[in-house]
Amino acid sequence: MQILSKRALATAALAAALAGCGSSGDHQDLRAFMEEVQARPPGRIEPLPPFEQVPPFAYQASNMRSPFEPPVEIRAPNRPSGPKVKPDPNRPKQYLEQYPVANLTMVGTLSQNARTFALVQDADGGVHRVERGDYMGTDHGRILAIEESAIELIEIVPDGTGGWVERSRTVPLGGGDRG
Repeated sequence: MQILSKRALATAALAAALAGCGSSGDHQDLRAFMEEVQARPPGRIEPLPPFEQVPPFAYQASNMRSPFEPPVEIRAPNRPSGPKVKPDPNRPKQYLEQYPVANLTMVGTLSQNARTFALVQDADGGVHRVERGDYMGTDHGRILAIEESAIELIEIVPDGTGGWVERSRTVPLGGGDRG
């Protein structure tokens, strides 16, 4: 009985679908509308508006600090005027002056009797104790201040015109000098 009712339902659906597809031939109103539309003169298409040349955008912030980097504090060094700035050729060199500052790493600090010392690791892995007034680096770098997070240096470097100029430099804890 169930198979018979499914077959009857399918036959009825097929008959309804075929009845909808039948051609009655009564589309005169549609044909008349199509002929009327085709008989109209074609419309005028408006011309496109003129193309305005937009100047290209030039990115000019490449020389500025990245917004993803913390701001770097820049301290103006004390620069004596005139030919007073020059390295002392008679001063005995200290051990850490044989290494460029970029190869020296601050690894910690010590305090003893109100004096603060910094621990600096050289390129060979040796650790050395330095204090304010000591020299380090190949550019005659004199230690101005020792903080828990950095060593402040003042270096004497050639200015390119035969003279000398002082340049400040920071060796932060953990390495990576900023100058």
